[in-house]
Formats: sequence, structure tokens, C-alpha cells
Amino acid sequence: MIVNNKPRQWKPNATVAAIIERDGRFLMVEEETPAGLRLNQPAGHLERGETLLQAVAREALEESGWLFAPRGLTGIYLADAQDGDVTYMRFAFHGDATPPAAPPRLDAGIVAVHWLSFEDIAAQQTRLRSPVVSQCLQDYLNGIAYPLQLIRDLR
Repeated sequence: MIVNNKPRQWKPNATVAAIIERDGRFLMVEEETPAGLRLNQPAGHLERGETLLQAVAREALEESGWLFAPRGLTGIYLADAQDGDVTYMRFAFHGDATPPAAPPRLDAGIVAVHWLSFEDIAAQQTRLRSPVVSQCLQDYLNGIAYPLQLIRDLR
């Protein structure tokens, strides 16, 4: 792509996601998107200066109110946006979460927090933020778990 007569440098957008399971149900957020209301794990972009673990804990707190403690890495996923102009690199973590002590103040665009079974989520494929949401859950349920020591932040 050319912007201002210069080729635009391509780079993936680094994102994080929290897979939180309790009693066979997963914490999901319902969020406003340009395509309408969608379901997603608490997820968002890595911000400058953050580690991946700090980013996923922050995003879980901002989007759900739950305090997330990652236990492992479920996977790293590359996916293009529907328009194909952006590639996302999602680092999906699984772990434990502590409920909010008071009603949380959620990020703009988050309209609800739900606890849903995998079957409930699978039945709503058209409402998922992207196919990566379902793939992360399937991988988690299949026992894919990498140690957090796999991640090296050399900054």
C-alpha cells in the first residue's frame, strides 16, 4: 500500500487475550464493534513499555473487572482483519482470575460480561469478534499449554 507517495511499512498488530474458565464456563465480553455487538475474550493491544503479561492482566481488568493471573500461554495466532489490511498477532494466555470487589467500570464499548459454556460460544460463531476466539478456546480445551518461561522480554 502506498501512503503519501511512500510505501507503507507492514507490521502486525500485537494483541493479547485472557482465557478464563470457571466451572466449565468462560469469561467473555460483549463489545461494540463497527460490525455490531460481538463476543470476545478480554483482549486488546500491547502498549508501549508493557510486557505481554502486564498487557493481558491490564486488558482483562479494563474489559471485565476481573484480576487475571496468567498461568500459561495457550498459543500465538496470526489472523488478518476481515478487510485484509491489518494482520493481528494474538498471544492468548490462560490463567486464574479474582472477581471484582465492587462493580467494575469497564472500557468504553464493553456492554456486558458473560460466563458462557464452550457450547454456548460455539453456537454463536457469527457473533464472535473473529474465528481466533473459537480457536483459542479449542486449543485450551485440547490441553495446549506452554510455560510462561517461553516468553523472553529482552528490552
